[in-house]
Amino acid sequence: MSVEHTSPATPAERPKEAAFHPYPFWSPRFWHGMTLGVWLKLLWRNKFRVAWQRWPMAVAITLVSVFNTLLAWVQALALAGRISDAMTIRAPIFIIGHWRSGTTHLHEILVHDRRFGYPTTYECYAPSHFLASEWMTPLLKFLLPAKRPMDNMTAGWEHPQEDEFALCNLGVGSPYAFIAFPNQPSSEERFLDLQGLSARELSRWKRGLNWFLLRVSAKHKKTLVLKSPPHTARIRVLLELFPDAKFIHIVRDPAAVFPSTMRLWKSLFTLQGLQIPDFEGLEEQVLRGFVRMYEQFDQDRPLLNAENFHELRYEDLVRDPLGELEKLYANLQLGEFAEVRAAVAAYLETQKSYQTNRHVLTPELRQKLERHWGPWIERYGYSVNPVEQNKQNSEIGSTTFTMP
Repeated sequence: MSVEHTSPATPAERPKEAAFHPYPFWSPRFWHGMTLGVWLKLLWRNKFRVAWQRWPMAVAITLVSVFNTLLAWVQALALAGRISDAMTIRAPIFIIGHWRSGTTHLHEILVHDRRFGYPTTYECYAPSHFLASEWMTPLLKFLLPAKRPMDNMTAGWEHPQEDEFALCNLGVGSPYAFIAFPNQPSSEERFLDLQGLSARELSRWKRGLNWFLLRVSAKHKKTLVLKSPPHTARIRVLLELFPDAKFIHIVRDPAAVFPSTMRLWKSLFTLQGLQIPDFEGLEEQVLRGFVRMYEQFDQDRPLLNAENFHELRYEDLVRDPLGELEKLYANLQLGEFAEVRAAVAAYLETQKSYQTNRHVLTPELRQKLERHWGPWIERYGYSVNPVEQNKQNSEIGSTTFTMP
């Protein structure tokens, strides 16, 4: 078994990591979407250890959180009838998989099927009041940069987004809360797989997810396509909430996933954090998090059957996107793929020039991946020799579009 990628012999010959795309100081951070109570609890849990360089950010978030609280009251009072009259949540489609495995790409593809709905970036950013305030998004367009900091994907309030950010901003518990204080020990890791929670904490988390999805459903009135890597380790709980839910699991070569995940967290810590990150222990954290996620996934997987579970490889999706999607639609009985084939093909055509960030693994990192992730590397068919693996990667990058 091998995950080797060739790397230059000396540090001087190794390519430098691509710089993050600019994220202006006036652009909103995740925490700008919190209500005052949730924001203060986040500060309290981390003992208000905000770096002095980030005090202006903290002051701005505090002011905006008051505004969020007022808007949340407006939504609760003015739109209660609309929400209570909404249809029950249709069984969602969950896209699962480790960070940087292609979940975003697959999400962007599936939402081109107008039979599906999805939570937008704004809805996940302002989960407590988006129904009352989403009319403002055209006025707020200037706040977001053209591209996400960590990769070349476009950003926008209307783009599909991870519902995990909504859970974080609602304060019901999310591993993403540690991004705010990356140098602090976090008690939020347990929300990755929801193991070790008290009955009260678990009940509150379930209510929070249901509360948010009910409001998204009230707006879209469609089957929702949801994407959140932490859901990979929550299948049992998600099935308790939505017994008829469907799950799409996407995997990718861990030799690409690991450095890309490292870059993801570095960018989030740097641009979203309230501390100056030291990145201490980040490698081990990423290695450990993958194992924790997939150990729980393996425990829950027997609960899934052929009618509600489909698995695919990112590399296959890139090589033959329409063919892979046709198989996905047929397996999960999502409707006739022929009805959306043209729309999906048109979207894919716009992505042909997309370029992924290129990463190089050192021999030491290759050994760590083999030691920590070996069983999963073999299971998903990434046990190939270095020459063949590099050839596959080159073909993917040169013959069609590639996405993170």
